[in-house]
Amino acid sequence: MAKSSADDEELKRLSQAAIEATKQSVVMSIRVAKSRGIWGKSGRLGRGHMASPRVLALSSKSKGQSIKAFLHVLKYSSGGVLEPAKLYKLKHLTKVEVLTSDPSGCTFMLGFDNLRSQSVAPPQWTMRNIYDRNRLLLCILNICKEMLGHLPKVVGIDVVEMALWAKENTPTVTNYANSQDRQVASMVTEDDLKVTVERDLVSQAEEEDMEALLGTYVMGIGEAEAFSERLKRELLALEAANVHAILETDPLIEEIVHGLESASICVDDMDEWLGIFNVKLRHMREDIASIETRNNKLEMQSVNNKSLIEELDKLLERLRVPSQYAACLTGGSFDEARMIQNVEACEWLTGALRGLEVPNLDPSYANIRAVKEKRIELEKLKTTFVRRASEFLMKYFASLVDFMITDKSYFSQRGQLKRPDHADLRYKCRTYARLLQHLKNLDKNCLGPLRKAYCSSLNLLLRREAREFANELRASTKASKNPTVWLEASSGSSSANNADTSTVSDAYSKMLTIFIPLLVDESSFFAHFMCFEVPALVPPGGPASSKKAANDDVDDLGIMEIDDNDVKPVKNSVELGTLNESLQELLTGIQEDFYAVVDWAYKIDPLRCISMHGITERYLSGQKADAAGFVRLLLDDLESRISMQFNRFVDEACHQIERNERNIRQMGVLSYIPRFATLATRMEQYIQGQSRDLVDQAYTKFVNIMFATLEKIAQADPKYADIVLLENYAAFQNSLYDLANVVPTLAKFYHQASESYEQACTRHINVIIYFQFEKLFQFHRKIEDLMYTIPPEEIPFQLGLSKMELRKMLKSSLSGVDKSVASMYRKLQKFLTSEELLPSLWDKCKKEFLDKYESFAQTVGKIYPNETIPAVSEMKDLLAAM
Repeated sequence: MAKSSADDEELKRLSQAAIEATKQSVVMSIRVAKSRGIWGKSGRLGRGHMASPRVLALSSKSKGQSIKAFLHVLKYSSGGVLEPAKLYKLKHLTKVEVLTSDPSGCTFMLGFDNLRSQSVAPPQWTMRNIYDRNRLLLCILNICKEMLGHLPKVVGIDVVEMALWAKENTPTVTNYANSQDRQVASMVTEDDLKVTVERDLVSQAEEEDMEALLGTYVMGIGEAEAFSERLKRELLALEAANVHAILETDPLIEEIVHGLESASICVDDMDEWLGIFNVKLRHMREDIASIETRNNKLEMQSVNNKSLIEELDKLLERLRVPSQYAACLTGGSFDEARMIQNVEACEWLTGALRGLEVPNLDPSYANIRAVKEKRIELEKLKTTFVRRASEFLMKYFASLVDFMITDKSYFSQRGQLKRPDHADLRYKCRTYARLLQHLKNLDKNCLGPLRKAYCSSLNLLLRREAREFANELRASTKASKNPTVWLEASSGSSSANNADTSTVSDAYSKMLTIFIPLLVDESSFFAHFMCFEVPALVPPGGPASSKKAANDDVDDLGIMEIDDNDVKPVKNSVELGTLNESLQELLTGIQEDFYAVVDWAYKIDPLRCISMHGITERYLSGQKADAAGFVRLLLDDLESRISMQFNRFVDEACHQIERNERNIRQMGVLSYIPRFATLATRMEQYIQGQSRDLVDQAYTKFVNIMFATLEKIAQADPKYADIVLLENYAAFQNSLYDLANVVPTLAKFYHQASESYEQACTRHINVIIYFQFEKLFQFHRKIEDLMYTIPPEEIPFQLGLSKMELRKMLKSSLSGVDKSVASMYRKLQKFLTSEELLPSLWDKCKKEFLDKYESFAQTVGKIYPNETIPAVSEMKDLLAAM
């Protein structure tokens, strides 16, 4: 027989290494094949259920006085190393079943009662031979009996067969005994090992008696009756022997009875003594219980007293006011060197007040007299400190501003523009930023007077800086004044209007560049310094922020450092409204200096209002933060004032245009037509940013007044009205042709002028044509009127429309037609002052005359078919030759 894998010491060593982490000892390890297939008649696994090599290892582990047994399933890794795959506890083993479907009997299943899914069939284990199977199963059954005290159910194998196999095969079996500290393994042989299954069937003595009896029966007994008779005789002999033995033991029995009586007496005495002792013990037990009860109460009282003392110590610690903090709060200095102590005192006072509130203090302590008195004392400390700090800060703000105002070096001077620098001011204020935060936490109402004092003090400084800067800005700007008479007919040359006044708008831009970021920064600093819960004021990427980033002198002061947390969101609109009211007090009055710059620029060159309007709009679009509301209001007011000044200029120019209608009998192109083109050209040069609407509104007002005034002037002399209109509309188109291609508003008025020009041309040409050929076209009109009421063949019989009348009219109108056409040309040339318009007007006149004559010839051909009139082609050749 081949050597069993159970005797392979290398396999056992590898198995022990695989479960080393569990601190268990391997008892037996043996190779098996795992499958979940179904055994067929041929004894082979079914298709799709191939067997996998596995190693079953039985192990044990001692825990105190008990021993636990385990079954490990080990598999081979890709590197051929054993590794754990499954673990079963043998105490849950309930069934050992040898599959009858396997003819070799080497396949069995182990059933455990703790498997999660009982619907899945347990794995099947296949051994190499019956010897390995019996050896593994016998080891499992012995471990279950010796260590666990029970046997699983055995199905598919005879236990007697197992006992006989165990008797015939005496392999080395491991037995286990639990010592005090460790597990000891001892090797036993078949003589010492009594198989559990065998002991469950018959004992060794019974087995020997049965073998002797059966041997006697085989050797000496021939028939059943004789054997039965022999047994009866032996039985009678044994009974007689037993009776004789009993009779011989009578003296011994009497001695035993006497001893029993003596023992009974001793027992009664002992029972009486035990009763007495029991009563005494019961009394003693009651005394002990009473003593323990008193001790427990004393111990509980001691514990409670100790806890009470600890709680009182904690409460007294809360109620104690440190002397150094009390000194700071009631009479300490607010100098910069002492601010750390003041802040620490504020933090302690805030924490102490918060610690006496119900959420932080046990509600049962809230109504204690000492707590109430201490709360009143802390409130007095808070009131005293807030009052002292508020008075100091109000005086401090005023002193800082007074110092800066008295020093003229802070402001712009003659010949030197000074950029306002508040870095030192903010640095000094920043020293008290955390103090303000604590004052807000102590008494929120104290911030109102502080904010008002800060605003009133800083407002004086800002207005002084703006006034000095604006005055020096205007004094240092060199620009020649342009006349405001732009469209007046009596004005002289317009060369003065071409003077360069860009320095005016540059000065205004410089004013905004310097002060708008400053005002935004001041608003931001004030909002955070005075503990308004608002977001950042200057949006990233805006004009103000970009100017601020470019200026190294501007100090953002790290307002975020005032509080360790980020800026809190706006709680409600009331907070924002309060902030804007304070900013109104902080910055009010400063707008007057901006207005002065705007008015000064308007006086120099009114058209610079366009540039300033664009600059203002660009800055206005960069102010998005709600907390900088006053800056937006300031820019809105500036925009409104610039628009008002520009509208004032537009109104004055329109008034100049309207004065032209008072001059009766004006001929030729009105003076304001070419001047408007010059004005529009310069206005387009000044457009910046989004000021397109302002200029377009001015264009609309100008052109509407120009066209209305032109119509009034033309109606003053109806005889020359169309001539005045067509010449001026033509001049308007010629002067604005380039601008109309790029300005949509002027393009609209260009087309309007073009339509009015065409209408005036048509009316004037018709007047000249009817003046020379009045009879011809009157005769034509009469015929056309009658064609609506009577048949064409009856018209020659009407009064004044006979063939004779037709011949007379043709003779008077068309005899010397070349002279009439030449007279028409001279008349057109006589009243036209713009010679460049004559060729186009003459071409329109000839075309209109040919159209009318062609219509006349067609009508005459229908009514007077037999009459001969000059052909249209002849007339066309005549006109072409003129």
